[in-house]
Amino acid sequence: MDLSLPRLRMLRELHRRGTITAAASALHYTASAVSQQLAQLERDVGTRLLERRGRRVQLTDRGVLLAEHAAEILALVERATQALEESGESVTASLTAGVWASVASGLLPDALTALARTHPGILVRTRELAPEATAAAVRDGALDLSFALDYSNSPMTWDHGLERAVIAVERIHAAVPAGAVPSARVTLAELAEYPWILAPARSHFGNSARLAFQSAGIAPRIDHEVEEQATAMAMAAAGLGVTLVSDLGLALRPPGVDIVALGDILTRTVSLAYRTNTGRRAALLLVVDAIRAAADAKGLGATPPAPREPAE
Repeated sequence: MDLSLPRLRMLRELHRRGTITAAASALHYTASAVSQQLAQLERDVGTRLLERRGRRVQLTDRGVLLAEHAAEILALVERATQALEESGESVTASLTAGVWASVASGLLPDALTALARTHPGILVRTRELAPEATAAAVRDGALDLSFALDYSNSPMTWDHGLERAVIAVERIHAAVPAGAVPSARVTLAELAEYPWILAPARSHFGNSARLAFQSAGIAPRIDHEVEEQATAMAMAAAGLGVTLVSDLGLALRPPGVDIVALGDILTRTVSLAYRTNTGRRAALLLVVDAIRAAADAKGLGATPPAPREPAE
């Protein structure tokens, strides 16, 4: 019997999530690809693992049995990989990290360049996901580690199956069309008359901004909803409104935008999430240290930064 680890991982996700569509989404495959691989797994083991009930596919009793063993097998493979990586004179490993635009551009270049000099055997691949999705991808095994966010007025619910390494604390600033706000500091209430460009309410960033507006007792006009800070600042540069930007997002600022300090103190904590059972993995901890050093070099270490004017 030939048991393919990728197929066992698909079976495990189907058992966890209940549908092929959900399993495929967690593993970043198409539903048809997962269906084909599970059908091949049935042929490999010589027994039915799935059965159709109406429009849904469910595991048979033997499917459940194999899925439970699959979880144990995959955990053993992960521990064996860790042992091999740590047994040599130098650390060798390949890790996949979940990122989004501001951390990918603001932290990773310096961190991975430094890591390549000191530990050339560690390869870090990245996968861009929405900040709200990265921690779940780590928990489910699709990623080895990921960036995660907490906002000062909207802390996230932390998964107890994950470890958390705090990397940076960013301040949130106002990004406005050049010359629109002559002062060096402004409050949300003073910006209430402007049209706004914000992340959608379903996102952590968008939800935090709306909570800040509520605390300030204002209901701004939101004309544009966009996911990325770079996109929002490009629209602000065109005079379409004002927006919010984090310290790391400042590296993405286009011409035609002024960055103004916010009188309403709003910060966000950038962490790295990784599974508890890989918390001692040497390569992973070296990556965490390299990224933390890159944040420290930018003055964004784990201690909240002192009040300051944003860099021009």
